[in-house]
Amino acid sequence: MLLTRRRPAQGWPAERLPYPDARRRLRAWRRTRPFWGGLLLILGGTELLLVPLSPLTVLVSLGLGGLAAIGIGLALIAAGLFLWFLPHTRHYVSVNALLLSVLSFAATNLGGFVVGMGLGIAGSAMGFGWTPVRAEEREAEVSPLRDGQGPRTLAAALPVVLLAALGQGPALKAPDPGPVVAARTPPTVTTTLFAPHGFLVAGVREVPTAGGPVKAMVLKMRSASLTDYRLRTRDGGDELALGADTLDLSGDVTLYLTKFSGCLEGIVCLTFTPDGLPVPPVVPPFVFMTDVSAEQALVTSDVIVTDGLTLEAS
Repeated sequence: MLLTRRRPAQGWPAERLPYPDARRRLRAWRRTRPFWGGLLLILGGTELLLVPLSPLTVLVSLGLGGLAAIGIGLALIAAGLFLWFLPHTRHYVSVNALLLSVLSFAATNLGGFVVGMGLGIAGSAMGFGWTPVRAEEREAEVSPLRDGQGPRTLAAALPVVLLAALGQGPALKAPDPGPVVAARTPPTVTTTLFAPHGFLVAGVREVPTAGGPVKAMVLKMRSASLTDYRLRTRDGGDELALGADTLDLSGDVTLYLTKFSGCLEGIVCLTFTPDGLPVPPVVPPFVFMTDVSAEQALVTSDVIVTDGLTLEAS
């Protein structure tokens, strides 16, 4: 008698599990955002909340550490929701979530006994390193093994940066540049150190230029210091190059940028554009950026002080 082994049908678990349509929609939604990084942040924030939400006697014994755990836990949960529902903010939100996770070790009950801090750091790294799947990859036919893995999530090894405190400011409305018309092509600005004071991301708006309106990021701050400042026009004809050893802006300072890139705290390098600009509610108070390169459509300031000013024409 010949014995044969019956092969299980392909996709057997998927066929037997309930709600196939709902799971398919969830899988498609999950692939378009750093889902697992956001989930780890939510779990880390929830773990930080567990001890402070214990009975009142436990909370009183914890003191300010318990209150800090509530604030940081809620902030990490909010960061995870940002990664889920606003994935284009992943870089800025992940950096802030990393700072909060590390800060929780000193400000709360050892970062939720290290568990909440570890989940927050891992979720921040996964959110920062996540890259969206290209359109052609989504349209291409994938194997059953590949189908279900979700988006490609990269575990980025982010350095641990510890800040003493985090500042919070009110949301600002982007000021209107008025009748000023910017150049057709934004000049290129480079600086080795950009240190804003009272920095807030005000939003995105259209700026009138000689070639029509362009979309620009609006950066609002009380003052800013720039080292090794260089500006070069790119509008054709006689190009001008403006340089200064130091450039200090103070008063009502507003920058209108079509592109902005640099290394946050000299460590994490980011690039921002008007189409992917995050507006998080928490901004580190002592933030600075190195190796900055930007396309500057317009800048307004009450006072500008320079040292070692040079002007060249080509």
